[in-house]
Amino acid sequence: MIYDTAVIGTGPAGVSAALNLKIHEKNFIWIGSKNLSDKITKAERISNYPGFIHPTGAQLNEAFKMQIEEMGIEITEAMVNAIYPMGDHYALAAGADFFEARTIILTTGVVNRNVLPGESALVGRGVSYCATCDGGLYRNRTIAVICSNRRFEHEVKYLSELAEKVYYFPGYKEVGELADNVETMGTRAARIEGEERVSAVGLSDGTSLTVDGIFILRDSISLGTLLPGLQTKDGHIAVDRTMATNLPGCFAAGDCTGRPYQYTKAVGEGNVAAHSVIEYLAK
Repeated sequence: MIYDTAVIGTGPAGVSAALNLKIHEKNFIWIGSKNLSDKITKAERISNYPGFIHPTGAQLNEAFKMQIEEMGIEITEAMVNAIYPMGDHYALAAGADFFEARTIILTTGVVNRNVLPGESALVGRGVSYCATCDGGLYRNRTIAVICSNRRFEHEVKYLSELAEKVYYFPGYKEVGELADNVETMGTRAARIEGEERVSAVGLSDGTSLTVDGIFILRDSISLGTLLPGLQTKDGHIAVDRTMATNLPGCFAAGDCTGRPYQYTKAVGEGNVAAHSVIEYLAK
């Protein structure tokens, strides 16, 4: 059996793509976790999702699940290990199973490099990856910001306007001009400390700094190596305005296409990708 399309990933972009494909009665397979997005579930508060007033991530994720169930959409819980172009369609290897689809939509999210000890356990409890999403939670408080690239400094500046004190750990040289309340650290952040919530950032010299929260702004790694020949740019899957990649019949949406890592951006791109698939199949 060859599906019209395969959607890989069950985050917001995948949800949006699947809903639109279902509405247009396409025969598709949706592969990912039935729990949808752990990243959303751990979010303390979301302030910029239209139609929802400051929901928690768990509430938004539950709303997604209810809509998926109401529309009768099924999720195949598996991990796609490789995708092979087969000329006029694609073959997907997921463990011992193989699936075939005329088109694919990649909504795989991003995988962060160099995860710090304590980081994963405290996501949503003081560890954040989005300045605009969670910055307001730390108004007039002390935070640490770990940043891998100067191009994210505008987010550091935004956080400095909210926080009382910012300990800044740049992973690059030639730091730009920042506010007076930003202290650029000469030591490296080595670990994240805390029990129920973040309490401190541990330094490479063995000392610790007490903080209320930690923002981690990293370059991301796309899953471009999943599919031979897939073009990437700055560690993300390269797409055009229709969410088309350089490979025919292959589309991508969400965090895997680049910043900003926003739920609203992911949902919009998932919608566009689904409609682009529909147009592609019509041709």
